[in-house]
Amino acid sequence: MLVEITWYGRGGQGAWTSSNILAMAAALDGKFAQSFPAFGPERSGAPMLAFTRISDEPIEIHSMVYNPDVVVVLDDSLISPKVLSGIKEGGLVILNYTGGQEDLFKRLGETPRGVKVYTTPATRLALEILKANITNTAMLGGLMKASEIVSWSSLEKAVRERFRGAVADKNIDLIKRAYDSTVKVR
Repeated sequence: MLVEITWYGRGGQGAWTSSNILAMAAALDGKFAQSFPAFGPERSGAPMLAFTRISDEPIEIHSMVYNPDVVVVLDDSLISPKVLSGIKEGGLVILNYTGGQEDLFKRLGETPRGVKVYTTPATRLALEILKANITNTAMLGGLMKASEIVSWSSLEKAVRERFRGAVADKNIDLIKRAYDSTVKVR
């Protein structure tokens, strides 16, 4: 089964890094995976997209993801109806968000039928643990709560391949704390 994920973030927040870590973990689980960004000459802080595909079969699609199964939003300022564009029925949305549900759904708009929405306090946790507003690994924790798309052991190995020493340890701690703090809101 093919799972397609769209990551919404800002340059410098690590959306593409998260996409890469997830794809690496999927490969460690014996699956086929793709990870790639979509950005132009934007500067740090500008909105950008990243994509991940994971499948049990070889992946022959080589385009952006237009109908994601999963949407992950790393920056709460990017929450809008746009992030739901094309999401499949029964899809998952994982948002970096800590406000009230009324405000959230006013900003997000109407969710398509069967779409499940989760929130993760990624900014708060990243600032606490990493001392930086780099929310990517926190959002991996949120994604794991919504759908354990890869094994925990492979995810940890992938994080340790991408980061070293204390940085890897902090990011693994951040993933676990975000997992524990993620809540299904719809």
